[in-house]
Amino acid sequence: AESTQNTYINALLFFYKKVLGFNVKELHIDRPRKPVKLPEIVSKEEFLRLLSTIKNLKHQCIILCIYSAGLRLGELLNLRIQDLHPDRKQIFILCAKGKKDRYVLYSKVLQKYLNKYIKEYQPGYWLFEGQDKGKYSARSVQNILRRAVEKSGINPLTTVHTLRHSFATHLLEDGTDLRTIQTLLGHNSSKTTEIY
Repeated sequence: AESTQNTYINALLFFYKKVLGFNVKELHIDRPRKPVKLPEIVSKEEFLRLLSTIKNLKHQCIILCIYSAGLRLGELLNLRIQDLHPDRKQIFILCAKGKKDRYVLYSKVLQKYLNKYIKEYQPGYWLFEGQDKGKYSARSVQNILRRAVEKSGINPLTTVHTLRHSFATHLLEDGTDLRTIQTLLGHNSSKTTEIY
């Protein structure tokens, strides 16, 4: 892999500079370029088909939350009840990737599902709790999605992160500008958002 090759090159340069005392600026080593791959996405119709195969309300809310707010798996698992702000139509993401806080969209559809879920399950601190009232596990979320993907017959390579990519792509298709999408996804660089 390109990243492995770059690690080896860095190790060699370090060895030549620090141990052997060479001037590494005189060495010219071509570095491999990482391929630029387009992200996998599911269409809106495929997502609805996926969601319809899930019968458990909690599991529906988990998958809908990831898609409709563009969340990473860790961000979903760290959601607290107090992070929901229905009056502002926002969800607060505390200390996301890069230790940055941000707000994401809180759609009416998600709000309807979550209101029903909270009333029925009455979570304590975490929005999605496991059996021991602690955080829900990442493995459980991945299993929920894997089973739904198998039942719905959509692309078998669909992952939790595919739903995040789909969220961003669908926003772009609906006319949202890249800067807004960058903010919602919590990307540092616009280059990261430009893959959509």
